[in-house]
Amino acid sequence: MADKDAMVIEDIITDAMAAPSPAKSIGDPGITPLSPTHILKDAEQNEPTGHSFIVVVAIDFGTTSSGYAYAFTKEPECIHTMRRWEGGDPGVSNQKTPTTILLAPEKKFHSFGYAARDFYHDLDPTESKQWLYLEKFKMKLHTTANLSIDTDLHAANGKRVKALDIFAYALAFFKEQALKELSDQAGAEFDNADVRWVITVPAIWKMPAKQFMREAAYKAGLATRDNPDQLIIALEPEAASIYCRKLRLHQMIDLGAKTSINGYSPPENVGAGMAQGDRYVVMDCGGGTVDLTVHQIRMPEGHLKELYKASGGPYGSIGVDYEFEKLLCKIFGQDFIDQFKIKRPAAWVDLMIAFESRKRAAAPDRTNPLNINLPFSFIDYYKKFRGHSVEHALRKSNVDFVKWSSQGMLRMNPDAMNALFKPTIDHIIQHLKELFDRPEVTDIKFLFLVGGFAESPLLQKAVQEMLQGRSRIIIPHDVGLTILKGAVLFGLDPSVIRVRRSPLTYGVGVLNRFVEGKHPPEKMLVKDGTRWCTDVFDTFIAADQSVALGETVKRSYTPARPSQQVIVIHVYCSEKESVGFISDPGVRKCGTLRLDVSGTESPAARREIQTLMQFGDTEIRAMAIDVATSRSVKASIDFLSQ
Repeated sequence: MADKDAMVIEDIITDAMAAPSPAKSIGDPGITPLSPTHILKDAEQNEPTGHSFIVVVAIDFGTTSSGYAYAFTKEPECIHTMRRWEGGDPGVSNQKTPTTILLAPEKKFHSFGYAARDFYHDLDPTESKQWLYLEKFKMKLHTTANLSIDTDLHAANGKRVKALDIFAYALAFFKEQALKELSDQAGAEFDNADVRWVITVPAIWKMPAKQFMREAAYKAGLATRDNPDQLIIALEPEAASIYCRKLRLHQMIDLGAKTSINGYSPPENVGAGMAQGDRYVVMDCGGGTVDLTVHQIRMPEGHLKELYKASGGPYGSIGVDYEFEKLLCKIFGQDFIDQFKIKRPAAWVDLMIAFESRKRAAAPDRTNPLNINLPFSFIDYYKKFRGHSVEHALRKSNVDFVKWSSQGMLRMNPDAMNALFKPTIDHIIQHLKELFDRPEVTDIKFLFLVGGFAESPLLQKAVQEMLQGRSRIIIPHDVGLTILKGAVLFGLDPSVIRVRRSPLTYGVGVLNRFVEGKHPPEKMLVKDGTRWCTDVFDTFIAADQSVALGETVKRSYTPARPSQQVIVIHVYCSEKESVGFISDPGVRKCGTLRLDVSGTESPAARREIQTLMQFGDTEIRAMAIDVATSRSVKASIDFLSQ
């Protein structure tokens, strides 16, 4: 395309629009691209190595539970997981703490994790209504279509709070815990400047959610905008992958070779069995999402290459909780459950905790029923609300396999419990099927099952039945800590993942010279006698394209007016690989590239601002240089402002 030099970013010509165009209302940044897109693969584009950190601390901020781990850069082999938490649940390893947060009535942070749960639980019901208790709120970042800095969350009592504040409070809590533990170890105050922070997020999260997590971390004081490299956003299944490939025999269970549920005898050392070119899938099953990534080991350094873009969906273990809630609504009525949650929020939390521990006991070969304790206030409030007993409701509802036991418990037949798992597990298996049917996904040697939900025997069995020996299913021993430990390794050496796949196609809207027969006539715009085609999507990177670490897309722009202080370019994205126009179906504006050109005025007739965009990282980065003065221009891509 020789006419690329003549491209004009389309927002300039808002005055002479011949045809309607989605860019009309976007504003007038007034810029002209000077050069065609150019992809650099040279090493000098890699970011300079800045501050050397003493320790890497990773935070696994999960939907249902969270924790941190750390390693000193001097002894990278030794990963420390956080101290045990007070108030752990029976039957659940309390290496991580529940992702629950409690704010005092005036919305100030009070406590996190088990401490928040216990304190909230002990409040008088009239008092507990004033306090703000939040759980399972991380999913909001995945499910909110137009996520912004102002997105709200609802506490258990129905009150609204800013999501950014809640995420920042949670991260600040972990920062304080980790620094305290490090200070105790060092016997002196440990400085935050010596810590490189890593926060893990699902790989299937969109850019706004990743940026939101970074903004929350800035607000919590983990890092600053001036020193963004102090914080790395890592992808959960990638972190798990880095850890899994280092596993040794005694650290894992080979599902295919298990003799019984616990006594197993894997035949060979899987960790050492991973060789050059081996392909494997990491299936990260968490509380909120299931994330699938396909990796290949590239020797000699053992770098990882992503073979297919991350996929998955909101099919985490909380889906089972929703099914339980639906069952309760079926038995006791939606109106009662809705009222009970608001009027007795602490008792509702209690009921869900009781369900959680029984949920973990569900297994394919179980024959005896599972008993779930109904809190006294549930039984009491139901009688007041309906005028008859819980027992009566159960008899009348004739829900299969759920009975009332004389000890005041819901008695669930194993079939009833398994039915609660079914919709979520079906979603996961369907997704796994689709992944394994893809042409890119062949010869998969191992499937690593990680994340808290991977401990479920029901899920394990379903995966085994689906794969039928096509690849070996491996479960690390400390399956709930796999991501945490891998995230620490990633923080120690972020270059271990060398090639990623772009989840989306990214580009900007431009004007090209109009070509008869190639461009649709309704896109033609005549300005000063020249015929232009509007709305052209100029691609930076295509969906599922391989991108190496440090690979940079380079473009040059010029401000239309010499006095201009800021250049604003709208970034568009699409799930399709080839996109013609920004008005095509499925193309949406997803971000804004801002170049602050103030203070770089130069005598040149046409100022050239060179932008470099890096796509090979977990986040898209932008840098810009004023060519005449070689001065760097402030550049940032904002995915959160709609």
